[in-house]
Amino acid sequence: MNEFPLITAHTGCMGKPENSIASARAALALGADIIEDDIRVTKDGVPVLSHDDEIRMTSGGMASLSSMTYQELSEHAETPVAALEELLMLVKGSETMINLDMKTDSALEPVSKLVRRMDVADNVFMSGCSYERALQAKSVVPDMRLLLNVNVEHFRMMTYEEAVTRSCEEALDAGCFGLNVPYPAVSGKMIEIAEAAGLPVYVWTVNEVEEMKRCAELGVRSITTRTVDTLKAVKSKLV
Repeated sequence: MNEFPLITAHTGCMGKPENSIASARAALALGADIIEDDIRVTKDGVPVLSHDDEIRMTSGGMASLSSMTYQELSEHAETPVAALEELLMLVKGSETMINLDMKTDSALEPVSKLVRRMDVADNVFMSGCSYERALQAKSVVPDMRLLLNVNVEHFRMMTYEEAVTRSCEEALDAGCFGLNVPYPAVSGKMIEIAEAAGLPVYVWTVNEVEEMKRCAELGVRSITTRTVDTLKAVKSKLV
């Protein structure tokens, strides 16, 4: 093996709350190359770390994140919701990358504006992009780097090689720099086809040692994991 994959810390790594600054700090402390977080946007256009739009309030009821201002969210959400700006401040000026898993199209432009304002474009790329979202992002935020989430339906409806080839074609058409793939779908054939198209393969979410080894030996570009320490131990044995 010439180069071990980049280590991506899944949101909520090392047992920390998901989409929390505590998780990001844990990833940084362990030397993760990339930190992943889910992104949504508030009513007043503030990008925040959250997987779901529906959140629990201090009153015990549920509310829609996208229907609230960031101020309202800060005052009434049962669990603190971090602003993306706080996360970006942690990596500004460093070599650590942030993988922003976009959960809604409405976050595309606010995220791009924030990244430009903070001058952290070199630290950021977007994932969570289906072919359709990637095409929209290419038009709306052409300055952002995009990672295509492969369409798993292709793998159900086509032969494996056809599905990989279609995924590569979609990535290139939408201006994406690589493929984001659930780890069970990755194989040597996928790596071969994707590399021929100039597209690195990123896999998610791998927490088992044997699968970490398999993905690393296949030559993926990045492995996303909740257990950063385990993946680092695998790296120390393989490199």
